[in-house]
Amino acid sequence: MKKIKVAFFADILTENLDGAVRTMYQLISRIDTTVFDYLFIYGAGPDTINTFDTFRVPFIKLPVNKGYSLATPGVASSKLKEKLQYFAPDIVHIATPAFLGNFALQYANKTGLPVISIYHTHFISYVDYYLKYLPFFIKPVKRGISTGHKKFYNRCTKVYVPSTSIKAELAGMGVSSTKMQIWKRGVDTTLFNPLNRDKRVLERLTGNTHPTIIFASRLVWEKNLETLIEIYNQVQTQNLPVNFLITGDGSARKACEARMKKAVFTGRVDHHYLASLYASADVFLFPSVSETYGNVVVEAMASGLPCVVADGGGSKDFIDHGVNGFKCSPYNAADYIEKITAIINNRTLAHQFITAGLKYTQQLSWDTLADTYFEDVKSLVPINLQLQAKAKYTATLPLSALRQSG
Repeated sequence: MKKIKVAFFADILTENLDGAVRTMYQLISRIDTTVFDYLFIYGAGPDTINTFDTFRVPFIKLPVNKGYSLATPGVASSKLKEKLQYFAPDIVHIATPAFLGNFALQYANKTGLPVISIYHTHFISYVDYYLKYLPFFIKPVKRGISTGHKKFYNRCTKVYVPSTSIKAELAGMGVSSTKMQIWKRGVDTTLFNPLNRDKRVLERLTGNTHPTIIFASRLVWEKNLETLIEIYNQVQTQNLPVNFLITGDGSARKACEARMKKAVFTGRVDHHYLASLYASADVFLFPSVSETYGNVVVEAMASGLPCVVADGGGSKDFIDHGVNGFKCSPYNAADYIEKITAIINNRTLAHQFITAGLKYTQQLSWDTLADTYFEDVKSLVPINLQLQAKAKYTATLPLSALRQSG
């Protein structure tokens, strides 16, 4: 049987960089090499990806976010086109609608190949943070992103979106609902689970036995860190006996440390240690409204940790308010504190959230999601080949036959 050839385009494939890349590797690790042959085309990332063929594209580093970069296919377009011609893909997978993604989309549309894309990053939500000192640019830039998304995703064959709220937002930009399919994210419940609970881990970090509020994410301003800092400040003003544990790294870390002097900062940690921190803490706090999905929230829930999150972005879709967690007015620090103290002071409520959260995360299987993806890839390819065959056949028909068929 002929293998299905997939050209996979991604700006970054640096393993474990963020939730988007981890999602990609969940798929990569499950590729059945007896059925599929993948060509990985990317900027930053490893020299090799398993036994698959790869093509490295020159990239430029982004000054605003450490570790992030944009691939620049124009620099190597001739060699890239030769590589694609030799590989002869049946389908194109695009991770990001940036320079490389647009190169891939143009190539696919020109050659008549189907395109599958996963909506990983909610770029439009970053605009308010990066242009807060240039507010007159915010609306025009958002309009530009909306227009770009509409043009890009409407030229794809299938677009995976992680939640109903993100689907609705993209539809509001003009992306066709018929193109979009809800495809959530999985969670490794063998790694993230309540069995990792060990209060001694937190005691070594905090030096006390007070309840611990944990925030885990990249420390960049678009994660609504200003509200996180305001929550911390109000907790200090009210002399609430709780610890703040901040896990993660990023360009805003130094500023956060300077403004949250009594908080404990761990920096970036591996997933096994993170799983222990989740399971041992008392409340997971996540005020970010820029998430497409929010992997950290489901990781926390799977670890048996009650969650208090912003009522905004993709993360809010996980929470049934008052049933398996709380949703708060995104920028209202007092609202978060009210919900956090309710959980800490009411063990019955906390247990209810823990039980419901564990039940919710049990349904988020990476195996099931990967099966859906690979079945969709297979289903798209025959349709494309049939259309190509029909087009070739039609091109050979005499003009009279074409008139009759029309």
